[in-house]
Amino acid sequence: MVSRKTITVSIIAVAAAIFMAGSALAADVIGTISTQKIMFQHPKFEQVQKQLKDISSTKQKEAQSAIDKETDDKKKAQIYQSKRQELAKEEQKLMEPLFKDINLAIRTVANQKKLTVVVDKEAVFFGGVDITDAVITELKKK
Repeated sequence: MVSRKTITVSIIAVAAAIFMAGSALAADVIGTISTQKIMFQHPKFEQVQKQLKDISSTKQKEAQSAIDKETDDKKKAQIYQSKRQELAKEEQKLMEPLFKDINLAIRTVANQKKLTVVVDKEAVFFGGVDITDAVITELKKK
């Protein structure tokens, strides 16, 4: 499953890229987003989560089967670690299109609203224009 940390780090990276691309003017217009809400509202999020759950279950069964046949504890640990890495690669492969969609939607809305900086809501104490719902609407257009 996709952890909250993975989602937050990925979306913050997207927001940072937008920030870097923005102008360095003193009068920056700042937008804020709820990264978690956007990810959970992505039209393909539930489908990807189901796929990840299925893959995770398969990898667990494969690991358990291989571990049951092995007697060496070091090899058991290697098998377990190997299956975790395979799962992480699958997760990254399945989540990448969602991150790209979200990045594009953020950029589109930011450009429409003439925003020069977009950051995660959790990083903002006060101010900024919340564009979360507009980004979700943009995502659902596809």
